[in-house]
Amino acid sequence: QVQLVESGGGLVQAGGSLRLSCTASGRIFSINAMRWYRQAPGKERELVAAIMSGGVTNYADSVKGRFTISRDNDKNTVYLQMNSLKPEDTAVYYCNADLNSNGDGYYYRSWGQGTQVTVSS
Repeated sequence: QVQLVESGGGLVQAGGSLRLSCTASGRIFSINAMRWYRQAPGKERELVAAIMSGGVTNYADSVKGRFTISRDNDKNTVYLQMNSLKPEDTAVYYCNADLNSNGDGYYYRSWGQGTQVTVSS
């Protein structure tokens, strides 16, 4: 059983910064892509940023230049550094990862439970 646990959310004023972390634990052989999503009240969940195992990244247009995704493969952890936060960044942030448990080449997607980020104006 694999578990993803996010941390680092909270309340911050507009223009401030937060750093989210998400660590995968359990039976893990390898991790491919790791991603951050967010879901604001009344809106659909949207992809914020993704990072491949080799380090290639991509971002939603709304966060480009403000957010940075990174990962530590030794720690099975993905980070999201969020700078210049805006009230519209307020949402529950979720991480997910494409995981392989035994080296058979089959990857499945696992989600974290989410962490709340609130940006006040």
